[in-house]
Amino acid sequence: MLTRWALCALLVASTLVGCTADTGDPVRLTVLADRELGDLGPLLADLRRDTGVDLVLDLRDSRDVGTGPAPGASGHDLAWVGSEALFRLRAGRGGPVPLSTSTMVSPVVVGLRPAAARRLRAVSARPSWADVADRVAAGELRLAVPDPHRSDVGLTALLGLATAAAGTGQALRAEDVTCDRLAGLRSGQEPTGPDPAAEFAARADRLDGVVDHESALLTLNASGSLDEPLELVYPRDGVVLSDFPLLLLDPGERAAYDRVVAWLLDPAHQQRIMATTARRPVDPAVPREQRLSTDIGTGMFLPESADVLDRLLAAWDEPTTAHVVFVLDFSLSMAGERAAGLRSVFGALSGTGTGGFARFHPGETLTVVRFAGQPLDERTVTVHGQPDLDRLAAAVAPDDFGRNTAIWSAVRQAYARNPTSVVLVTDGENNAGISADDLLAGLPRPAPPLFAVRIGAADPVELRRVAEATGGALVDATGGSLVDAVRGVRGC
Repeated sequence: MLTRWALCALLVASTLVGCTADTGDPVRLTVLADRELGDLGPLLADLRRDTGVDLVLDLRDSRDVGTGPAPGASGHDLAWVGSEALFRLRAGRGGPVPLSTSTMVSPVVVGLRPAAARRLRAVSARPSWADVADRVAAGELRLAVPDPHRSDVGLTALLGLATAAAGTGQALRAEDVTCDRLAGLRSGQEPTGPDPAAEFAARADRLDGVVDHESALLTLNASGSLDEPLELVYPRDGVVLSDFPLLLLDPGERAAYDRVVAWLLDPAHQQRIMATTARRPVDPAVPREQRLSTDIGTGMFLPESADVLDRLLAAWDEPTTAHVVFVLDFSLSMAGERAAGLRSVFGALSGTGTGGFARFHPGETLTVVRFAGQPLDERTVTVHGQPDLDRLAAAVAPDDFGRNTAIWSAVRQAYARNPTSVVLVTDGENNAGISADDLLAGLPRPAPPLFAVRIGAADPVELRRVAEATGGALVDATGGSLVDAVRGVRGC
């Protein structure tokens, strides 16, 4: 017994004082706790017996627990949150950061039905968040994901997907968050309450998988409630580890806090936590059970500011029922290589190329207006599957190029379709139909944004003027990748 408590003292010496085997005076502490920590109930009775500290858990959604409780602000003595990193990120807005000690670990992962896992692993033997998101955006995976506003698991998953979507290899920045990259992800997820694993089990007949803590998915597999166990995917581009820190909100309860943390970090109790909850020991020296032996890889970079979280959630809330109108120049100067580039764009965004996160997604309505000296033809599809995308790709297949360039007449026709955004691609100057001033005079206020993609000799001054008047932007793709240009501005 003395050896065990001596080890305890060694483990926590950096943060604790007075690690002792004595129970001390009995004390009751109220704990503002993440709802999923309710599974610790069987251990808390033993903690009370051994330490004299009675922890009374007030179980709440992550949103209500992990928003940065300051000492004395919540009326609780302690807080027990899911993620130290997310807590400190939120607390970094200026509030004090309480003393905290990590108590156990579980990564946020993706659990897939075996057939869905085989489809995903055909893309990559060890899939990334990007691979998962690409299949979700294509309508090939439907996942149960908790609401990121309420759940740190949902927010963590969203951070992983958005970080992969940004493609920078760095922590997510506010400028990396774009609603067009998230819309496809949202279209393929089914929101759940705070217990996504349980809700997946209830709706498994219409879902391919679920995002949750490793511990929750292992517990679900062991419950026998599924026809076949889920396969767990640990994204190779990084996972977020929830380390369930215990926070001291009332400094006057430091002595009792020390006794609780010492008990929790004792190797024997770490093993009991592991056996009871399927969470990993926080101490790497404690042997892990076989079911927890999988290498979880590297940790994902987290943003440096909580403002990025605000931006991310705001983008997530954008409607997914977008109607984007593409206005495409088919004047004679576009024949050949430039027209081939347009077809490559639609191949990529339709999933037959490299569209990635910004691809066309289920539920989205898309219109193509081709024009030369006047609008040539128009085609609209609402995406339900690959046949719809094939029909859209066929809209850019014709080789009937025309004389002159009626840019603004074609854009006016696009705005008549009540779009959420318009994407114009042209290589020439307007020399037929209405003028830019005529167009602007007839637009609603505010107008949906126009994103103008310039190639060749198109007039950058006029294109920028109209784009910025609508809240859009000009992208110059001359000498660059037309696929990247259109994929980056197709709007929400």
